[in-house]
Formats: sequence, structure tokens, C-alpha cells
Amino acid sequence: MKKKLRLKKRYKNLLLLIILLTIIVFIPIGYKMYLENQLMKLKYSKGAISEILKQKELDTVKKIGYSETVDKAFSTGKFQKKYLESYLELTYVNHENYFENVHQLLDLGYSEIEVSLIVTHGSNSEVKKFLSHEKAEDIKAFLSIDFAKLENYDRYVNYQIEERTDEEETVLLVNIGFDRGYYENPNMVKTYSDTILVNKFNQLEEDFIPPDLVSVSEDYAVDDEQKLQKIAYDAFIKMANEAKKEDLHLLVNSSYRSFQDQVGTYQFYEELYGTNYVNRYVTKAGFSEHQTGLAIDVKARDVNVFANSNEFTWMKENAHLYGFVMRYPEDSEHITGCAYEAWHYRYLGVELATYLYENNMTYEEYYVRFLDK
Repeated sequence: MKKKLRLKKRYKNLLLLIILLTIIVFIPIGYKMYLENQLMKLKYSKGAISEILKQKELDTVKKIGYSETVDKAFSTGKFQKKYLESYLELTYVNHENYFENVHQLLDLGYSEIEVSLIVTHGSNSEVKKFLSHEKAEDIKAFLSIDFAKLENYDRYVNYQIEERTDEEETVLLVNIGFDRGYYENPNMVKTYSDTILVNKFNQLEEDFIPPDLVSVSEDYAVDDEQKLQKIAYDAFIKMANEAKKEDLHLLVNSSYRSFQDQVGTYQFYEELYGTNYVNRYVTKAGFSEHQTGLAIDVKARDVNVFANSNEFTWMKENAHLYGFVMRYPEDSEHITGCAYEAWHYRYLGVELATYLYENNMTYEEYYVRFLDK
């Protein structure tokens, strides 16, 4: 009997021990899961949740709700409570060293709006370089412009002082390259596409040859030496055939030119008309759109001066429907770097050409605003 009582007591003690262990082990786990669930409902990431609980900042986070910047601060282990109010106002950018850069910018006295503009308009390396810059008082004036670049900030300031342009025009012209002289320290164009930009600030390699060059049929050219990139050629033929329906005759007068061809063209016109002429109408080798195989000089079959022809009038109204734009319109030399050329057209595709036509915009403006990232 006594043995049974002892066994019963042992079982009872074991049961109590199990219950106690359950309380010690599982209740904290359950409570932690409860807290994690609260943060998950706020849409915080797993990494952030772990750090929030570790730093005992649950109440803080519950009070502010979800913030992407706060989430990333915790998940990367960079959260500092003294910057909490700033985190809520900042735009998060997935840069290496984002929080280190942000903290330093805030310590320098930049506002949250200014910090967001700085980190969204520059890469990590550009932001780090900017940190060595003395505090910029007018940073918002330039970086509030969507297509501004942090790396060009000093150039914006200097150009505006010299030229007295407004902020948007300053950003546009500096991004194009007008704070430098023509052909000075150009950008080397490494990647080919239909939207390639080649001008007095963007240079092609000497050995660059565009893909898919095809010869232009003699029925559509002044001679049998003309070549175009196939996509531009097909578009021109389609356009020329449509013009023929109205008894208008478009011919390719000049098309693809190699680097060496352009050397000869430049020298020829310089000897014939002088330096002032070539500075406005002829580009140096490597800087000519003709080397892309996407540019054409158009001629009317029966009229010597293209700008005086009915073909020109038709082209002005219809070229965009076939993907072509007049590259150097009137009164645009301060943007394109080239004088007005009624005959020079560039293939960009129907959608882009139509956008430029409808918005009365040069390709330099479009490229800077939307493509040059």
C-alpha cells in the first residue's frame, strides 16, 4: 500500500514538473509568437521583427505603424532611435551604406527632404563623395528637378553663376554638357541601341560599325554608295513610298559614314567654307550621328534646296509617323549644338519620334530627361 502511495506521489510530482516546464518553455515561446504576429500584421520583415524584439522597441514600432525606412533600419542592424523621426520622413533607397550616409547627412544639418533628394539623385559612391562637400544651402533648388544628378551639383552651381539660367535650364544644359566646350572630355558611347545619342558631347569609338548595315536601293538614293541600319532603311522605304503617292520624291543624299569618312567630310567642308562653318554644321569624326547608321540627309529629287521643297513640308508633318525626327530644328542650336538643318533626320522609332513631334522637343532634351539614368 505504501509503495503504491509513493508511486502515486512520484507520478504527481512528475506531472507537476511537466506542467512547470511547459509554463517555463512554451508560454514565453507563445508570447514571443504573439508579439511577432503583431509586427507581421504591420508588415514588418522577419529580419526587422527579430531586431525590434531584441532591442525592445515593440511599443515604438506599434506607435508609428509601418515604415519602409524603419523596417530596413532594423533589418540591417543600423537602427538608431535618435533618428527615428527622420526615418519616418525619408525616402528609402537600396544603397549600400544607406543608413551611414543618411546619418552623416542629418548630422551635417540637412533636412529630411534634402537628404531624400541627395540619396535618390546619386549612387552610394556619389553620396559618399558629396559628404566631403561643405554644406550646400541650395541643394533643393537643383535636386528637386527629376532628372538632376548629384554628381553634377557643383557644375550646376558654377554654370548658373556664369550663364544666369534658371534651375531647370541649368540642369538640362549641364547634363547635356554645355558647361564644357564642344568635344572636351566627352562621354564615350559603349552600348549600341536605336536610342543611342551621339553629338558633340558623346563620342563613338573609332572602330565602331553599326550592326545590320544594308545598301540603299539606287531608286531611293543619289548614288549606289549609301548604307543604313536595316531598321532605319525599312522605315525610310516605307516613308518614301507613301510620299510617292502624293507625287513627292525623297532620296537619301547621305547616310552611314565611317569614322574615316567623317574625317574626310570635316576636312572637305573646313577647307571649302572655313572653321566657323564646320563648327556649326559639321561634327568631328566620332561625334557624327551618321556613324550610327540611323541618320540620313534627305534630298528632294527635283529641288536643289530641300527646305524649299514640297517634300520638306511633307516630311515636317509626317516623318514621325515612320519613326524619323528632324534632329536639328530651327532655334535649337543652344540645345543640340548644331545649326538648323532641314535635311538631317534621325530614326528613333515611331513611338519616340511621335512623342518628340507632339511635344516639340529635341532628342537631347528627351534623352536627358528620360533615358540618361
